[in-house]
Amino acid sequence: MHTRSPRAATREFDTRHFRQALSQFATGVTVITTRLADGTFLGLTASSFNSVSLDPPLVLWSLANTATSMPVFSGNSHYVVNILSAEQAWLAEQFASKKKDRFDGVEYSLSRTGHPILVGASAWFECHNRSRYPEGDHVIFVGEVEHCEFTPQAPLVFHSGQFLAPSK
Repeated sequence: MHTRSPRAATREFDTRHFRQALSQFATGVTVITTRLADGTFLGLTASSFNSVSLDPPLVLWSLANTATSMPVFSGNSHYVVNILSAEQAWLAEQFASKKKDRFDGVEYSLSRTGHPILVGASAWFECHNRSRYPEGDHVIFVGEVEHCEFTPQAPLVFHSGQFLAPSK
C-alpha cells in the first residue's frame, strides 16, 4: 500500500530552522559502498539509516536527488552499509569529502558480491538494492539484507553538527 496525503497548508519555519531542529536527533554514522561497472569503488557517508523489517530483513537509507552518485546507486544491484565505530570519524569525513579517491588509505575487504566492507566497522549489511522511493529532495533506498556481521564496540554518533565521543 502506497498512500500520499495532501501537503501541509503552511509552515511556520524555514529550511535552516528545520535543519537545526533535525540536528538535535543523535544518529549513528554509516558509509555506503558499492562497485562501479569499471571495477572501481564508490562510497559516501550517510546518517539517514534505519531498520525497516525483520522478515524479510530490510534496511533503508536516503540520498539527495542532486548527488552525483545517484545514477550508480540507483542502477547497482548491491551495496554495503558499513556502521562506523567511535574510532572511525576520519572515515566519515573522508567519505563525505569531494576527494576523488575516497578509498585512499582505507582498509577494506570484499563482500561475496565484490563490494567494499570497511575494516573496523561495528557492523555491515550487504544489501540487494530492492526498491527506491522518491520523496521530496531525496530518494529512499530500501535494501534487502543478504549477509551481515557485527563486532560490538562503541558507536560513532553525530549530533548537532559534530561527532560525539561516547561517555563511559
